[in-house]
Amino acid sequence: MNFTCEFHHMGIPTTETKLGERYSSKFKMYTTDSISESYRIQFHRFDDDCPLHSLIKTMPHIAYKVSSIEEAIVGEEVILEPYEPFAGFKVAMIAKSGVPIEFIETTLSEDEIWNTSRHKNSIIYVEE
Repeated sequence: MNFTCEFHHMGIPTTETKLGERYSSKFKMYTTDSISESYRIQFHRFDDDCPLHSLIKTMPHIAYKVSSIEEAIVGEEVILEPYEPFAGFKVAMIAKSGVPIEFIETTLSEDEIWNTSRHKNSIIYVEE
């Protein structure tokens, strides 16, 4: 492994509506902010016609902050191609042994990442 990797958050699929969830019309899903600053857990709820890979919609995922997404996905089964949901925050997902794993490449601080006001220019949380 030629890249650094550190825990960032845990994402958990749910069918229950959660307080403060945001809707993404691009991915047809709802996402909560982290329920705990210390443990960084998000919940994701999906519409029936959500276009994301079935593993993302049905299995919890762990997200790692990495020094290079391109290096992290080499030779892996990519289930969400690299993209930048908002400035300075790049994301991709792979499947490893049937488990979805998210990679995040960013120089943003945790406050900048979790501060939803940064998402105003997001390609996934478009204000409607």
